[in-house]
Amino acid sequence: MPTVPAPLQPAYDVVVVGSGGGAMTAAALAAKAGLSTLVLERTALVGGTSAYSGGACWLPGSAVQQRAGLPDSTEGARAYLAAVLDDPDPERVEAFLQHAPELVAALEADELMELEWIPFSEYYDAPGRVPMGRSIQPTSIRRDQLDPGVMALLRPPVERDRAGAAGRSTLSGGQALIGRLAAMVVRDGGTLATEHHVVDVRREAGRVTAVVVDTPTGPVEVGATRGVIVGAGGYEGSQELRALHGTPGSAEWTMAPRGTNTGDVIEACAKAGAATDYSGEGWFCPGLAHPDGSGTFTLGFRGGLMVDQTGRRYGNECLPYDRFGRIMAEAPERIPSWFVFDNREGGRLPAIAMPEGDPADHLAAGTWVTADTVADLARAIDVDPAVLTATVERFNGFAESGVDEDFGRGEDEYDTFFAGGTGPNKALTPIDQAPYVAARFVLSDLGTKGGLVTDEAGRVQDAATGRPIPGLYATSNSVASVFGSRYPAPGAPLGAAMVFASLAVRDLLAE
Repeated sequence: MPTVPAPLQPAYDVVVVGSGGGAMTAAALAAKAGLSTLVLERTALVGGTSAYSGGACWLPGSAVQQRAGLPDSTEGARAYLAAVLDDPDPERVEAFLQHAPELVAALEADELMELEWIPFSEYYDAPGRVPMGRSIQPTSIRRDQLDPGVMALLRPPVERDRAGAAGRSTLSGGQALIGRLAAMVVRDGGTLATEHHVVDVRREAGRVTAVVVDTPTGPVEVGATRGVIVGAGGYEGSQELRALHGTPGSAEWTMAPRGTNTGDVIEACAKAGAATDYSGEGWFCPGLAHPDGSGTFTLGFRGGLMVDQTGRRYGNECLPYDRFGRIMAEAPERIPSWFVFDNREGGRLPAIAMPEGDPADHLAAGTWVTADTVADLARAIDVDPAVLTATVERFNGFAESGVDEDFGRGEDEYDTFFAGGTGPNKALTPIDQAPYVAARFVLSDLGTKGGLVTDEAGRVQDAATGRPIPGLYATSNSVASVFGSRYPAPGAPLGAAMVFASLAVRDLLAE
């Protein structure tokens, strides 16, 4: 069966807008249930930011965690979220918790899906936390084991996609997640339509009945007899909407694929009467600045320290990335920041940056600078040499004693998850081996998390009545997150997106 139609049918049972983890979950489940299913993706490739991700899914209480022998349960996850979330919607949170294990069971029942536990510490020291985390992910799979037509449409990993290179022969993480789900969609009769951009939503007699699609051959209207499920990402790619909603960071620094996630589908739904909420802002992270002006997701700092434009530390660099990103956003002198490290790793960044880039290119562009002394490094980044020298000396004292008296680095499980130091605190390694490097950092994000207001079934709410809009569902970063402003654990964005996609399909099947 062809994966890209020419032309589209006049109507489908279900029209899914977007092709990330939430959207593809909805499409796979709808197609498997026997519904005619269309996936509309605005770019030439499917997967969105999900294809760039590590593929972790926070889906508590499932058989996967049980097989791994974890002390995980729905009750434990409930306690954890109760301690972590600010002002949660209890009905949506409970729907997430109750349906997560059901979704995992449904996915694992399919021969194309296999899931496993991945050790990755959760982000808060709170009741219900599972040591080394409860996140799961699809197992790796070779590209040639899946539909070749689907594989031709799969967005490569971020470091290859930004370089214009092809994907790998073995799919892992987000690549495995999207590849497996997309193959399920096509196997069960669904259609993947790339370069099909939804520009409007039709609502008649109160019900959403169709979408207007800008295609390579011109605009068309496509009907949805059961429902439209929006999973088209957030508004992270629109600087105008970021400014309008007061979202920190920049469209230039987001991890979303270029030219995507501009919030226009959210806006189209709002024009059709949908309620919106932008208070969650985004899934933030420190971003390594690149010569082309972009930023890249960075985590797992093994050494070094972060300073603001005055040369002072302002937080625990080993915090979970969203928590550190939010600290960055608290003061203007922190964007950009400088990450200072030494030559212990031969001039490579002591962290995981996706992509990192070539140190020589960074040095040539000035996004990295190097010097033989900390004082000279300070002068090169226009920071007071005495201040930066004192900052590094104080940090080195903490490395010797094993106690970060300023920010507690190394006291939490997450702090030491990536660390490999040999001193009394493995998250604290002295900065004392010349030459020294300062790398420019900005505030990046994995997407925004404000948008359409939905209920416990993934139904979009009417702004005027507060009731569900018939025929309109949404998930992923197109909605106001069930987690609000918090990022509870690895895979929370994907886990929530997939759960509410599944709940949306269940609801429209019951109509």
